[in-house]
Amino acid sequence: MPSVPNGVRASALGARWIKSRHSNAEGNCVEVAALADGAVALRNSRDPDGPALVYTPAEVAAFLAGAKEGEFDHLV
Repeated sequence: MPSVPNGVRASALGARWIKSRHSNAEGNCVEVAALADGAVALRNSRDPDGPALVYTPAEVAAFLAGAKEGEFDHLV
């Protein structure tokens, strides 16, 4: 379990946020950051001071594996 709680203010993490090169100029982006404890944080790029969702590396790996296999294609 990550040491940083879900909902923490994203700007308080002092993290280096990155977004996909597929993101568009309209600001509809999800940004991710690696945290010092190995966890991964996600935030809405339109609200950089808003809450961050924090996941373990295993949770992120499971999500990415599903995304690569097309499990979520029906959502878009």
